[in-house]
Amino acid sequence: MPKQMISELEPGREVKSVFVVARKELRKTKAGAPYLALELADKSGKVDARVWDDALRYKDAFAEQDYVAVSGRVEKYREQVQVVVNSLRRCTDDEVDVSDFLRVVGTDRAELEGELRQAAEEVGNLHLKGLLLAFLNDPEFMRLFTAAPAAKNYHHPYIGGLLEHTASTVRICRLLCNLYPDIDRDLLVAAAMLHDIGKVHELAYEKAIDYTDAGRFLGHLLLSDQMLREKIAGMPSFPPELALRLRHAVLSHHGELEWGSPKRPKTLEAIVLHHVDNLDAKVNSFREIVERSLESESPWTDVKNLFKRPLYAPRPLSGEVEMELEEEFPR
Repeated sequence: MPKQMISELEPGREVKSVFVVARKELRKTKAGAPYLALELADKSGKVDARVWDDALRYKDAFAEQDYVAVSGRVEKYREQVQVVVNSLRRCTDDEVDVSDFLRVVGTDRAELEGELRQAAEEVGNLHLKGLLLAFLNDPEFMRLFTAAPAAKNYHHPYIGGLLEHTASTVRICRLLCNLYPDIDRDLLVAAAMLHDIGKVHELAYEKAIDYTDAGRFLGHLLLSDQMLREKIAGMPSFPPELALRLRHAVLSHHGELEWGSPKRPKTLEAIVLHHVDNLDAKVNSFREIVERSLESESPWTDVKNLFKRPLYAPRPLSGEVEMELEEEFPR
């Protein structure tokens, strides 16, 4: 069946398409009747869905992370789009085009990896350089690191997103070192390159992006620190104070306790890393929100986004307007 993308679903339309089940819960109505609450996903987004009839029959017919062929209709409930499912069936993998479900970073991943390797080679501190190369030359780590998304929803939520976010963070940090000479350049670059390595174990992304058990129990900050300690343990000459400063920058890069940081930044490098990481994540989030709103006639998005406010995304000028401007103001 032709693929209907979630971003294209509108109230009143019929649905007949394949989606991946991101979440599945058996619930009861106020009257005690069972129903299935689902979250369906593809690469364009996610949508809530409900199976009101025959919920018990469908309960064991599929599982989370299964592909399902859904037949139903789109409704609006509490200002949110929702799919009311009339029937569904589990699909086999060979019935599905995987490219409909997982987006891939637009930048060449080999190019991004090469940029990180070049940055590591330019680190002057031999201990930090050795640590970076220990990760970059680990085939299993790099297999995961170059494929992982950076987040489930808000920023860089696509295959290769972690690599792209890390390369951007390193790039910005290197620029800031030229503006602020007091920064320990080698330490900041190393922290930027390693700050999110735990995400290779925090997130699963075979069919849809979701958290692993380790991700839910520990989170990527603690997982990153564990990976750092294991690599440093294999380098007996690594200075203990340098290890502490590096681990602190990684563990504190969320900035505030309420944002999941076990410690707030206490060094210049940790403070800079926190703000650069936040900047790159927010800019990418803004771009994601704007891209999803391009089909709207209004240049303003709705408030259902990471920033919890309407965002302004000016529309490009039409070809006719550009020609008129060119005639009035020739170059």
